[in-house]
Amino acid sequence: MKPHHARFRFHGCLNDFLPPDRRHVGIDYRFRDAPGIKDPVEALGVPHSEVGEIQVNNVPAGFGYQLQPGDQVEVHPRHPAPPAQAPRFVVDVNLGRLARWLRLLGFDTLWRNDLEDREIVDISVEESRIILTRDRRLLFHRDILDGYWIRSDQPDRQATEILDRLALWNHIRPFLRCTDCNGLIQVIAKESIAHKLEPLTRKYYDRFFRCSQCGKIYWQGSHYGNLMKKLQALNHARDHYHQHQ
Repeated sequence: MKPHHARFRFHGCLNDFLPPDRRHVGIDYRFRDAPGIKDPVEALGVPHSEVGEIQVNNVPAGFGYQLQPGDQVEVHPRHPAPPAQAPRFVVDVNLGRLARWLRLLGFDTLWRNDLEDREIVDISVEESRIILTRDRRLLFHRDILDGYWIRSDQPDRQATEILDRLALWNHIRPFLRCTDCNGLIQVIAKESIAHKLEPLTRKYYDRFFRCSQCGKIYWQGSHYGNLMKKLQALNHARDHYHQHQ
């Protein structure tokens, strides 16, 4: 049986997944029978979790559509609107620094350096968490409903990328979560933890916070100033984002 032909074209940031010679051009796809359109989309290199809209012959189609000979397929990326509530994340093992950044910004971010891919997928499905990964192969798992492939390899730029792409700037709540374990940070009376403090810390600082999960103690020392500088840099990026909306 001779193979059938269909023509695919990917739009916007979906071209990040394609080799240079296939970006922003029509791609001839050969197939047999009538596969669900999700299969050729992923066979061409684009994870289903990053797809927003599909049009076949100028008509909207879902992943259940069965590809037909001669189909002209346009695949568009997701363009999420700002969510009503801050999303929750599960981050793959290679993005520990990004996880700390997101926790610093107040986002519920699950990360462990011993998580297997299957565990990440299960957590994402069971707890409605968005998967963040630099391993695009992870996003091809059929059970994944919501995932994003990080383009940048720099943690601070990764954070900005996520805030931009997922429209999360208005959900930043600095110092809400522990950067070590993701637990919520709460105000704690100095008297109740004074015995745990170094002498100079006890002498010069009066306001303290403690993670409700791991017990780590926080105060506005020199590290606080460094974190504020990082947040100020993010604020500049946020202003740039809003100017272009």
